Amino acid sequence: MNAALTICLVPEAREGPFVLHVPEIDGGLEAACRIAAECGFDAVEIFPSGADDFPGAELRRLLAGHGLRLAAIGTGAGWVRHGLHLCHPDPDVRRRAREFIAAIVDLAGEWGAPAILGSMQGRAGGDVTRAAALDELAAALAVLGERAARHGQSLLYEPLNRYETNLLNRQADAAGFIRSRGIGHVRLLCDLFHMNIEEADPAAALEVCGHLVGHVHWADSNRRAMGFGHTRTGPIVDALGRIGYEGHLSAEVFPLPTPLEAARQSIASVRACFNC
Repeated sequence: MNAALTICLVPEAREGPFVLHVPEIDGGLEAACRIAAECGFDAVEIFPSGADDFPGAELRRLLAGHGLRLAAIGTGAGWVRHGLHLCHPDPDVRRRAREFIAAIVDLAGEWGAPAILGSMQGRAGGDVTRAAALDELAAALAVLGERAARHGQSLLYEPLNRYETNLLNRQADAAGFIRSRGIGHVRLLCDLFHMNIEEADPAAALEVCGHLVGHVHWADSNRRAMGFGHTRTGPIVDALGRIGYEGHLSAEVFPLPTPLEAARQSIASVRACFNC
């Protein structure tokens, strides 16, 4: 099973669940990639400020030098830095949100990787009903999924817990939404932290989604490295095997008790669970 480590390039996201925050690491991105490789990760998942200032040349050199791949690129800085989301009541903000995500879809596609849509999905509220918000989400997913397909990729849509969005919180609901709306080229990012809040049985939820599972955030119940909470990994491992999942297990977790310890625990848990 492929293991990935999250690397954040956004200063405003320093409190977020990323193992390595480049603005706070001595040695910056180079040190982050070295740590990922030395710990034994196969790939990195990058959370950039945007497509325009993505450090492509530097990252390409570092990944090649350390034998790493790019697992995915996140879009959440559009929300964190600019307050953009797809269900905003202002149509201009919605347009800018789509453009921000589309640019990262194209960027990720050039790297042969998927883009992630999580926090930028937004939420219903105020003048925007939930029905209207879901219509906006469906329209955006359809367009962005088609865009990803031009690069031979799928867009990764991440259902978030109820405290972060009031759109789609459970994996089966998200899978049903994608299927019922006829949305192509979109798969699910199943984050085990969110699933521990919303799912009665996370393993069963993975099986219901089946081939729509496109990426997994390997996080424990407390959003720390797997093994530092109370998630039962056995049923999850079995479910991933039954659906034939061969993607990444990406450690999107808090850097606790230290970034290095979070990284080491994450890779140790993957190795222990998958005998790799």
